Amino acid sequence: MNILFLTIADIKEIETSSLYKDLLRKFVKEGHNMYVVSPAERRTHEKTHVLESMDAKILKVSTLNITRTNVLEKGVATILIESQYYKAVNHYWGNIKFDLILYSTPPITFNKLINKIKEKYGAKSYLLLKDIFPQNAVDMGMLKKDSIMFNFFRKKEKKLYALSDYIGCMSPANLRFVKVHNPEIPDNKLEICPNSIDIKANTIHPDKKAIRREFGIPEDAMVFVYGGNLGKPQGIDFLLDVLKTNVDKLDRYFLIVGKGTEYNKISEWVTSLGVKNVKLLPFVPKEKYNYLISSGDVGLVFLDRRFTIPNFPTRVMGYLLHRMPVLSATDPVTDVGTLVEENGCGFWVESGDLAKFNDCIEWFVVNQDQLGQMGEKAYSYLLENYEVSVTYNAIMRHFECKN
Repeated sequence: MNILFLTIADIKEIETSSLYKDLLRKFVKEGHNMYVVSPAERRTHEKTHVLESMDAKILKVSTLNITRTNVLEKGVATILIESQYYKAVNHYWGNIKFDLILYSTPPITFNKLINKIKEKYGAKSYLLLKDIFPQNAVDMGMLKKDSIMFNFFRKKEKKLYALSDYIGCMSPANLRFVKVHNPEIPDNKLEICPNSIDIKANTIHPDKKAIRREFGIPEDAMVFVYGGNLGKPQGIDFLLDVLKTNVDKLDRYFLIVGKGTEYNKISEWVTSLGVKNVKLLPFVPKEKYNYLISSGDVGLVFLDRRFTIPNFPTRVMGYLLHRMPVLSATDPVTDVGTLVEENGCGFWVESGDLAKFNDCIEWFVVNQDQLGQMGEKAYSYLLENYEVSVTYNAIMRHFECKN
C-alpha cells in the first residue's frame, strides 16, 4: 500500500525509536510504501525538501513555528499548515496514488487536505487520536468553553471525526470519552489503537549500579524516576509537593529528566536548598534517556488534576520496558494508572492526594522484595498491549494486507 502520514512531529529519519517512527518503520518492514509529511519550522531556516530514510520518503514542508513558540504564531501556523502541506504534497507527490492516509492529533486542522486526497484517490483515512482539542485547552484554562475560538476549533474537531473512516483511541477511557461527547460517531468507526514501542529498537542497560555511580546517584537508595515534559499539563506543583515532603528521607532518591515551562521552578528549589535526594537533568537524546532511566526502580507519572479528557503519557511504555513498576498521580478520568494497577504493576493516586501518594512511596521503600515480580508483570503487560505490532495490526485489520 502507498501510505501518507501527516504529522507536526519533527521527523527527519525513522531509524531511531520514537512513538511515530517505530510505527512507520513497522509499515516499511511489512512492505508498504511510506510517505511522511513533517514540518520544517521557521526557526530551522529550511526550504521545503524531500529526505529518504529506510525506504520511507519524508517531505519536510517549510512552515511557521508550530512548537516552542508564542500562542499567536502557534495559532497562525496551525491554520496555515493545511494549505502548506497540500501544496507540497501535490507538488512533490502529485502522481502517487495513496491508499491510506494516517494522521494524528494535534492538529485538528487537516480536514480539507484529507478530504481532497480522499476524493482524488479514493483513499481510506485513519486518525490516531493522541490529543482531544479544544477540550484539553479548556481544562488548562487556555480557552473558555463556548467562546468563539472554542466553537471554531470544536467544529473543526467534529469535521475531522466525520472525515475519518477509522478513529484509533489510546485507551478504553479515551474511547468512551470520544463516544459520550460525540454520539453521532458510529460505533464501528471507534477502536483501541494504543501508543506503542518497538522493543527491539530500544536498548536495555542491565548494570543499574554502574549507571548510578556514573551520575552520582546513591547505589542503595530506592530511585523514583520521572522522565518527560515538565509543563502545566503535568501538574508539576504536585510533583514539587512530593519532593518537598520527602526531602529529608535519604532512603529514597528522585531522578527527574525532562524539559518544559516548569523546569526552572524545580531547578530553583533544588538549587536554593541544596537538596540531597533529588537530581534534575535537562532533556537528553533518546538513547541517553533510556540509559538514565535504567537506573531507576519505580517510574512516576504526573498529570494535572483539572483534566476532564483521558490522557495516556508515552513515558509509561519506557518504564514498562525497563521492568519498572509505575506510580501514577493523575486526574480521575485518565485510566493509565488504573490499567497499570489492575495488571499488578503499579499504583494509582488521584493528583493532589499527597498523603496517599507518599504512602505508596513508603510501600515501595519497605517492600523492595516485591519490585522484581512487579517489574516482570510490567514487561509482560507491555508485550501484550503496547508492542508496535499491536498498533500495526489494529490499523491493518481493516485492509486486505494483514500482518
